[in-house]
Amino acid sequence: MLPSLFISHGSPMLALEPGDSGPALARLAAQLPRPRAILVVSAHWESPDLRVSAHPHPETWHDFGGFPAALFAVQYPAPGHPGLAAQIVQLLTANGLPARLDEQRPFDHGTWVPLSLMYPQADIPVVQLSLPSQQGPALQTRIGQALASLREQGVLLIGSGSITHNLRELDWHAGPESVTPWAQAFRDWMIDKLASDDQAALHDYRRQAPHAVRSHPSDEHLLPLYFARGAGGAFSLAHQGFTMGALGMDIYRFG
Repeated sequence: MLPSLFISHGSPMLALEPGDSGPALARLAAQLPRPRAILVVSAHWESPDLRVSAHPHPETWHDFGGFPAALFAVQYPAPGHPGLAAQIVQLLTANGLPARLDEQRPFDHGTWVPLSLMYPQADIPVVQLSLPSQQGPALQTRIGQALASLREQGVLLIGSGSITHNLRELDWHAGPESVTPWAQAFRDWMIDKLASDDQAALHDYRRQAPHAVRSHPSDEHLLPLYFARGAGGAFSLAHQGFTMGALGMDIYRFG
């Protein structure tokens, strides 16, 4: 059975400058059974409700600005999977989580950047699930639990965000060996609570974790972690690291 994953997707430039994360993602993909499809909850699809992408051939959306032309030339032409999208809507609705199809949604960079490093052939169908980011961690845990059975059906479930995400405090010239103490303290607390399966503390992270609000001024980049945890099994580390001093690049495996 496939695990679920939480992937810190970093800057969009990860697609061209994969650093340590690219090889880690490629190794992880090589270790896993080949998925029949992939479902991604991305920090970059915030919505007030639950929506599931259902376009058969989603476009690659370059949902950012100020980067080199080479990045805007990158395409990830993986097919969608309308049948799986409909199944996801049914599973969510059956678990008291009403959802609807979105037949227009393209792939945002929280989806195509990490997948381009894991499955560069872009030949596995991909579906996205939106993130009701104002409704907190507990909802994402419920959503993950509602969709956990998909893992037994060959669907790889991925939460794509970042273990720390405060863009205003990044050092754009820092090397990978440079880590800001407050960001590391937050990351280490999260790993400790994940390893001990302390759901109450994890759901209350904004009050209990050190430097929580500094690490996540808004929490849309952490919420996909709760989806992955809810959908998966035992926690394990697949990769640890930081870039630009305070942008966490960790990858976690559940199950």
